[in-house]
Amino acid sequence: MASVAIFHSLYGLRPSVLTAAERLRAAGHTVVAPDLYGLPATDSVDEGAALADKVGWSEIVDRARTALRDMPPRTVLVGFSMGTGVVDALLPERPQTAGVLLLSGAAITAGQVRSGLRAQLHFADPDPEYVPAAAVERWIDGMEAAGAIFEVYRYPAVSHLWMDEDLPDHDPWATELVWHRCAEFLRLS
Repeated sequence: MASVAIFHSLYGLRPSVLTAAERLRAAGHTVVAPDLYGLPATDSVDEGAALADKVGWSEIVDRARTALRDMPPRTVLVGFSMGTGVVDALLPERPQTAGVLLLSGAAITAGQVRSGLRAQLHFADPDPEYVPAAAVERWIDGMEAAGAIFEVYRYPAVSHLWMDEDLPDHDPWATELVWHRCAEFLRLS
């Protein structure tokens, strides 16, 4: 079974992230899902941005780094939206990362990706505000140039955080499909 670290979205450590962590634990994986804010989560982009600003990017990444301290080098890094940026920040420090799962965000700096890194990108299509088509194309080009092994999954007719069952954008069918695909990815990690 895999070791997994899940990093939450701009909204904070919401119940949906904890549910995802429990789902993976029930499948036999070792999972950490740190609270990168240390503050109550929100359901508003503006309030989430205020939380992130209050904590600061450097502290957010430091908290993620601390959560990984006791995890093995081959931990799979998972990011929800803003959490994909956290994955991007930590990847250079963790050259043995077993894989990355990017959910609703395409933040990976191609120069930080090692050849053979396994990755999946899952995003709403279209999602022009948060995951614009140009960002997806840059991500694909960068992953190809790095020699990564990756898959791209587009979910039509859903909104940015469709996996959060407590938000109006929740899509149960698409959510199950994401977790089915992630389960297969983790089975091979």
